[in-house]
Amino acid sequence: MQLNYFKAVAIASVILFGTTKLHSQNLTKSANEAYFQNPVLGGDYPDPSILRNGKDYYLTHSSFEYYPGLLIWHSTDLINWKRLAFALNRNVGSVWAPDLIKHGDTYYIYFPANKTNWVVTAKSPEGPWSEPVDLKLNGFIDPGHVVDKDGTRYLYLSKGYIVKLASDGLSTLGAPIPGYQGWAFPKEWSTECFCLESPKSTIKDGYFHQIVAEGGTAGPATSHMVVAARSRSPLGPWENSPYNPIVHTGSRAERWWSQGHGTLVDDVNGNWWIMYHGYEKHFQSLGRQTLMLPVEWTKDNWFKVPAGVSSEGGIKKPALNPSVSSTGLSDDFSAQRLGLQWQSFKELPFSRVNLKDGKLIYQAKGNSFENSAPLLVNSADRKYEVEVEYTLEGAATAGLTLFYNQQGNMRITVNATEFSIFNQGNRKISENNTIGKHGYLKIKNDENEISFYYSGDGKTWSRLERSIDATGFNHNIFGGFMSLRAGLLAFGEGSVVYDNFKYRKL
Repeated sequence: MQLNYFKAVAIASVILFGTTKLHSQNLTKSANEAYFQNPVLGGDYPDPSILRNGKDYYLTHSSFEYYPGLLIWHSTDLINWKRLAFALNRNVGSVWAPDLIKHGDTYYIYFPANKTNWVVTAKSPEGPWSEPVDLKLNGFIDPGHVVDKDGTRYLYLSKGYIVKLASDGLSTLGAPIPGYQGWAFPKEWSTECFCLESPKSTIKDGYFHQIVAEGGTAGPATSHMVVAARSRSPLGPWENSPYNPIVHTGSRAERWWSQGHGTLVDDVNGNWWIMYHGYEKHFQSLGRQTLMLPVEWTKDNWFKVPAGVSSEGGIKKPALNPSVSSTGLSDDFSAQRLGLQWQSFKELPFSRVNLKDGKLIYQAKGNSFENSAPLLVNSADRKYEVEVEYTLEGAATAGLTLFYNQQGNMRITVNATEFSIFNQGNRKISENNTIGKHGYLKIKNDENEISFYYSGDGKTWSRLERSIDATGFNHNIFGGFMSLRAGLLAFGEGSVVYDNFKYRKL
């Protein structure tokens, strides 16, 4: 980032937080060290659920149709995150908002998929995680775990319902009953729906605080919000917070749209934070990104975001042990296993992937792109390039794709005879392949303007003369709550040998 940008962040932060002395010659360093800017996880990491265990913080989020699912992240400072493990290695459907908790000596993730609700367990966040257990809890989404003072376990559910859990947390007892009915936001607000969902629980000073989402997770910029209520019992009665909505996008002029779905976490210094998600204005193709704001508690035991603090400005960092960020997407394929940045669409990729001698051998599948799931990474930036070296084996077709779903995608492909560009299944242009079965491919995403390139040596590039606008590749157009991700493809007969997949922020 440019120096002027960090100066602006630092100056804004001085105003927001009342710092009285900041030497101009150290402005850039100070801005880097003392403040952070949202998102804390750039890219499609929606519905974050965060857990503190001692000095360690663990986070997971919705994975929808991408498998393996339920990626676990670890941090010690809430800002820099490292991929740890996948908790779901069997396809049970589109995985929506999870709740990561620890009860006793066991970690649990409760999550909805395929019209029911599931749970997986482990003794460590690193796994191994159990096979998913079907709770046979139909008609509800977004389970949130809560424990009463006597140790009784419950799940909060969408629509304001609550159901009792068995003591081991692996089955339900009885039918769900009505509970919290939500907060009536003004009718003149522009929202997608009422949509009371994503209930999360925080217990503090004798109160059960329930944090929910309302307004719909996409739709208008001002749709989503974080709403809170409290009770002396997990079963109610509930009193709505006088500070509702806790988080909300007020207008289309803001950078972050549809902000909502919050989870509270305290740090080891007694400070509190809310993790939630939002779309970036004009860049909804990146999906719902993970954001964080500080939270303060009032004398009468309510919580709110401090006055003057915004998701758009510089925010003072938690004073915690620093983590090393490990969010990169490039891969030279030198490891023995496929990196945790990789997922596939609706299928597990491992059966088609072989890592050997620092290369990825990707077995071709199907006779077209439409019946051959790609290998994907979670693109995280407004402007980036992806590049890869390829070698065709047999009658395979290789390629790079920007992929939302089976309908919403674009790609550059190469086979023994031609290079081609496709958009939503339609061929846009083709050129003869004059470089043979080995070469390089590149896609450039310049703020949603996509261009495509190939090369024989990775130095001199030829552009296929078609560009595609990717602005509309998001949930409001294609549904599914996902994002436009970069990845590799292989279909036909044979395999494609890939090397040095590079993702570069521009």
